[in-house]
Amino acid sequence: MKSLARLAIAALVPLAFAAHADEKVLNLYSARHYQTDEALYANFTQQTGIRINRIEGKEDELLERIKNEGSNSPADVFLTVDAARLAKAHELGLFTPVNSKILDTRIPANLRTDDWFAFSKRARVIVYNKAGVKVEEVQTYDDLANPRLKGKLCSRSGSHPYNLSLMASVIAHEGEAKAEAWARGMVANFARAPKGGDTDQIKAVAAGECGVALSNTYYVARLMRSTKPEDVKTMEKVGIVWPNQATTGTHINVSGGGVLKTAPHREAAVKFLEYLASDDAQRYFADGNNEWPVVESVKVNNPALEALGKFKADPLPIAKLAMYQIKAQMIFDRAGFK
Repeated sequence: MKSLARLAIAALVPLAFAAHADEKVLNLYSARHYQTDEALYANFTQQTGIRINRIEGKEDELLERIKNEGSNSPADVFLTVDAARLAKAHELGLFTPVNSKILDTRIPANLRTDDWFAFSKRARVIVYNKAGVKVEEVQTYDDLANPRLKGKLCSRSGSHPYNLSLMASVIAHEGEAKAEAWARGMVANFARAPKGGDTDQIKAVAAGECGVALSNTYYVARLMRSTKPEDVKTMEKVGIVWPNQATTGTHINVSGGGVLKTAPHREAAVKFLEYLASDDAQRYFADGNNEWPVVESVKVNNPALEALGKFKADPLPIAKLAMYQIKAQMIFDRAGFK
């Protein structure tokens, strides 16, 4: 409701944004809903003197808004999570190419495209119940479809972008036929119908409702850093596996953004993206929201990420995750992964 209310209020002010085109401002449309980002934005203003006008909302709402505003849109930058959502903005023709030596130098080639860039990473790991599942049984994503896990798998919806992007990576690596067999094997192993978010899956595994589930790492790290007794008990009961370490590496997804082609403050927009690739901003992503920096040289101070340890990440270009989104949804639908 909060984001909807902010959208409703913001709908009244696009002309006010546009009226100050010469002012040092940046109009940011963001689908990131993390309180720790407040410090990220404040630091940018402090460093540059550029004030940020921010509108938050759900991804689809913001994309529809930008489309409807057309050439009169006050939006300069669109930020969101998951490669699938960034790709949708690209497909709608909302982004414009950005030429920046800073971005090209600091962000690895597999984590950027011509018109949108990743600024933080999250990995999709396997969470298992230590008392009910042996760690050697869940070393790969393929293991989740093994009949020995029948009745033990919990998951969020197959239509959620986190799962769609994982499926897209499977398609890219193994082809559609193997990807569909994998999806059907997982459906056959469900302990219950898909529901809830990643934190719900972790808690269900700890409670013994299921033996294994998938989760993005920042949800795991958030529980690891919690001092609530119930969260401490949850994490005592579960183990974490980095899947596919002997093959393709663990699936990586991103949070990122791009400059909109109708941006009235293009110079400020590019400067903001370059700031997001700075050491300071990269540390905010890691230390504030338990995400990994995309800039490999940045050192972080996050005890949960350190405790999770080092791992082999899948180097698949994020553009490939976008390429197979529609096929991923079709496969999940055919497999009954709702």
